[in-house]
Amino acid sequence: MEQQARAYLDQIPFWTRKKNTLEQVRDFLAELGNPDDSLRIIHVAGTNGKGSVCADLTAVLLRAGYRVGTFISPHLTDVKERFLLDGSPAPEETFEKSFENVRAVTEKMCARGYAHPTFFEFVFLMAMDLYGREKPDWVVLETGLGGLLDTTNVIRSPKACVITSISLDHTAYLGTSIPEIAMQKAGIIKAGVPVIFDDTKPEASAVIAGQAERMGSACYPVNYGSFDSAASVQEREAKNIQEQDATDRNIVSEVKFSAPYQAQNALLALRTIEVLVKNGEIRPVADQTKKEALSHVCWPGRMQKVREDVWLDGAHNPGGISAFIEAVRAQKSEKNIQLLFAAVSDKDYREMVKMLCESLHPSAVTVVHIDSARATDEHLLAGLFRTAGCNCVEQYPSAGEALRAALAKKGENDRLYVVGSLYLIGEIQRILNSMPEAVCEKDSRKR
Repeated sequence: MEQQARAYLDQIPFWTRKKNTLEQVRDFLAELGNPDDSLRIIHVAGTNGKGSVCADLTAVLLRAGYRVGTFISPHLTDVKERFLLDGSPAPEETFEKSFENVRAVTEKMCARGYAHPTFFEFVFLMAMDLYGREKPDWVVLETGLGGLLDTTNVIRSPKACVITSISLDHTAYLGTSIPEIAMQKAGIIKAGVPVIFDDTKPEASAVIAGQAERMGSACYPVNYGSFDSAASVQEREAKNIQEQDATDRNIVSEVKFSAPYQAQNALLALRTIEVLVKNGEIRPVADQTKKEALSHVCWPGRMQKVREDVWLDGAHNPGGISAFIEAVRAQKSEKNIQLLFAAVSDKDYREMVKMLCESLHPSAVTVVHIDSARATDEHLLAGLFRTAGCNCVEQYPSAGEALRAALAKKGENDRLYVVGSLYLIGEIQRILNSMPEAVCEKDSRKR
């Protein structure tokens, strides 16, 4: 059964010409018994940082004594990573039962003329069925693409909406400017539901705050670098939240992050917790509980140390690369920087290559063709790195060849960073797991 489920999911396309509308996805949920209506959901959207905020929220809620379901995207090595129960992949029998339920509903709906769900629609339906049966206290729900038109936006009554940092990504679908993309992300805001958002880009904040006002939703801007954020009028009026802000900043400052951007993500999560406390959704969470939770968060593939001087980071757009560069600099290492890089074709890989070369001046670059129909040709990427000024560039047709070559040429005075695509991170993790000499520090996403 396990193999059948994975084989079935593997053959479902990610993109289809005929696609169900959100109303039609809602019809699928109705056939499943509207399981999402009974769930207490925290809905998370944004360009970068969604997964980290979901991991932080999950950790704090778990440490506070709640059962938590977490739906994430994408997975790195196994599809079950998308369906977390209390921080771990759902048990096989639970996964299989939801697969069977959704497949049965799919056959029924297709017979009525509905389109077969895309891969993301199918796994989202599985998640709602799974959590509807398991009944965790909370569900942390990450969007797939965008927000307004994202499949997850069929949920009707979340308890909080969280929007992480906004940058240019998926411009063919979401818009070509920060305000346009912010409006798509702000599409998850529901009437009267509080929205907690990253307030580090004024042009995005203005859009999100404006949409919150139109929806009659209290908004809570978060900017770790500033106590007086641009859109904080409502926040200043909420004295208890403002007072807690100083305490939460102290908690975040005491946690050792492996990447500076994780402090902002952690503060977003803590602000969400305090809003839920303020609204009577959860009981107060002790400061020590928050600190312990954040100190033990593990989010694979995000500045994750997998062996000595080898790091994986899933940055895959210019905004993510900027944060990655900041994280590398924060390590203050005198060692030479080597890169193992790949990218998918619908990302701004030209800008990513330019940023990496201009900011990090890598001594050696290994580029690879990842196992995806959307992969960017490795010869093209190698040419871009050479044009950008990197003299030592090699290209390989597979991740295995590329990793072994990169490790072979890495000396004691070098650090190797794998970056550019979450698909690449997944492939590298699978390869490292099969290498007996690899020492993976699974709890080092931040600490």
